Amino acid sequence: MVKWTKTYALAAILALGILGCFATRAAAQEGKFTGTIIDFDGNPWANLPVKIKSDQGVTTESKTDAAGKFSFTGLKNGKYTFTVQPPQMQAPFDVPFEVHGADTPPINLNFKEILEKQNPEAAAKYKKQQEEQKKFAGMKELFAKGVTLLDQERAAKAEVAKATADQKDAAKAKVADLSNQAVVAFQDGLKAAPEKDPNIHLFWARMGEAYDLAGRNDEAINAYQQAIAAKPDNPSYYNNLGNILGRTGKIDEARAAYTKCAELDPPNAAMAWRNFGISLYQAQRMVEAIEPLKKATELDPKSAQAWYLLGACMVADPSIYKTVGSKIEVTPRPGTIEAYQKAIDLDPNGPWGTQAKQGLEQLQQLTGGIETKVGNKKKKP
Repeated sequence: MVKWTKTYALAAILALGILGCFATRAAAQEGKFTGTIIDFDGNPWANLPVKIKSDQGVTTESKTDAAGKFSFTGLKNGKYTFTVQPPQMQAPFDVPFEVHGADTPPINLNFKEILEKQNPEAAAKYKKQQEEQKKFAGMKELFAKGVTLLDQERAAKAEVAKATADQKDAAKAKVADLSNQAVVAFQDGLKAAPEKDPNIHLFWARMGEAYDLAGRNDEAINAYQQAIAAKPDNPSYYNNLGNILGRTGKIDEARAAYTKCAELDPPNAAMAWRNFGISLYQAQRMVEAIEPLKKATELDPKSAQAWYLLGACMVADPSIYKTVGSKIEVTPRPGTIEAYQKAIDLDPNGPWGTQAKQGLEQLQQLTGGIETKVGNKKKKP
């Protein structure tokens, strides 16, 4: 019994000794390494990968928290290398350090200060880039605000046509107010835009649209001209400018704008000339609309709208009417009946075909018996 007791006691002593060794080792491994990282803007750098490597080659990885702090625990005393590689840097940033238990001093890295000290030129360049990015973000926000107001203005403009007589003034005032708000947003966006920003033309173009919806023709013309100056290869800007110039009677300038639009976008040249004709038609300048409408039908002979408008403008030509005694003789311009007939053939049951039939009926009343046909059938209008 005594023998067993001694053996047990020895085992207990050995066990205590072993435990003591483990405790000593554990205490030796309780080294801790901490620090904070500040980014190039002077803010805590969150979620940035960091790692340490011991002189034995053991690597441990971690990330900074929301406050830019990192921590490595359970480290053996010894030499290490701390490594961090910000995404803006091509090479990793290494810092050697030694672990001395819990007394290991922290490493705090302020990359804003590091860059300013090591490479002032790069620091100045980075600062400028950040300022430009901030401007761009502000510009983008203002553009989105302007577009939203422009959409509201467009909807309000549609309501003007539906408004009753006693509601017209209020409806128009709403359009004017939304136009002003949209323009201010786009103007502020231009002020916030970085120097020589490639998106400047978009602000001018949208501003032109805001002015145009509110009937502010001169301001709309200027805005589209500015858009063209910033983006001279955009055919839609010439087209929109031409629409306003045509409506305001600036025919030569409108023709130049539409011509440029057609040159820049040959596949849609017919649309440019058709739009020119429409703007003149809406401005009651029918005779002047004949030439561009002819070009439109030559380039796109399948446009029922262009054929109808061409026929209507030819009928509106005063030179075909002549007073003989007490009567008025009508001699339609060559191609008038054919233009109407084309519209009927292309759109027999649609608005353009219907209006073309009505136009032929009116012309028949003035000239007598004009044959029309729908499909393969012929009839008298």
